[in-house]
Amino acid sequence: MKQNFTVRQGALDGVEAFLSVAQHRSFRRAATQLGVTPSAISQAVRALEARIGSALFIRTTRSVGLTEAGERFLLRAKPAFEELVAASEVARDLGQRPAGRLRLTVPRAVVSHLLERLIASFCQAYPEVEVEIAASPDMVDIAAGGFDAGIRLGQFIEADMIAVRLTPSHLLTVVGSPDYLRRRQRPELIDDLRQHTCLRMRRSNGSIAPWSFVNGNEAIEVIVSGSFIANDIPTMLSAAVEGMGLAQVPEPIAAGAMKAGKLVRVLEPFATMAPGLFLYYPGNRQMMPKLRAFVDHVKSRADSANKPGIDIDDERTRRRRRDSDVPSKNSRRH
Repeated sequence: MKQNFTVRQGALDGVEAFLSVAQHRSFRRAATQLGVTPSAISQAVRALEARIGSALFIRTTRSVGLTEAGERFLLRAKPAFEELVAASEVARDLGQRPAGRLRLTVPRAVVSHLLERLIASFCQAYPEVEVEIAASPDMVDIAAGGFDAGIRLGQFIEADMIAVRLTPSHLLTVVGSPDYLRRRQRPELIDDLRQHTCLRMRRSNGSIAPWSFVNGNEAIEVIVSGSFIANDIPTMLSAAVEGMGLAQVPEPIAAGAMKAGKLVRVLEPFATMAPGLFLYYPGNRQMMPKLRAFVDHVKSRADSANKPGIDIDDERTRRRRRDSDVPSKNSRRH
């Protein structure tokens, strides 16, 4: 249950001074401990008493004692202030070294791939970081969802995010099972999809994704039809393996099933390129060490694998890449 906390402005002012005086029973020794003047301590305590509306100390020229109100205030304020100090130390510690929980939102289709190539090695290198992966086909708002970073295809990343390439560009390939292709004539042209059952993907915004192709130098989008709709690639891939229809999926994700002979490529001359996967995160100046360590780990792993150079994207470079690499698209219905 969500709670609303309201703290009056200045409510905590003077509490540390009060606790120090209560501990030492002396304004002068409290001032020495806190590195301020006795006058400053006295003013802070008086201001606190004024806000509370009750005297907290009994002062004489020889001693300082607590009133009943002061005793009760000390009983509740001391453990609360100690918790605040402890919370500050924990937060400070997380800001100085890679530790704590790193929350990532990723597509379901790449979880196993990431666990093998990236997450396992990161956890070994940084045992004090606890990695939490939320697998979802939806486009998640990182800040609203409380995530440190996300992983998505490059074309779906907002322009105000920093993006680090994880994988090279890859083909979007149309695949079908040998059993399905024995029952139906193999498509040779894009228009042949009219005669086929196509497995479709529902996007997180509710729309059905068209299929993308390249016909010569022209990039086109085709609205296909079929009796099965999924909201993630693994489900659609499984349906294709079961012979339920043709599916258009990223080739690296279908590679295992194709190697095993469970799926076969079709319409290869018309396959188009997708930009690949990127790690993305808000461009905050104060990046937490756990995220900085993960970003550096991603870069080092890519470099050691001799992959194409890591791309650090900002709004200008991403717009320039889109303008130069993605021709205007025409929509066709099949």
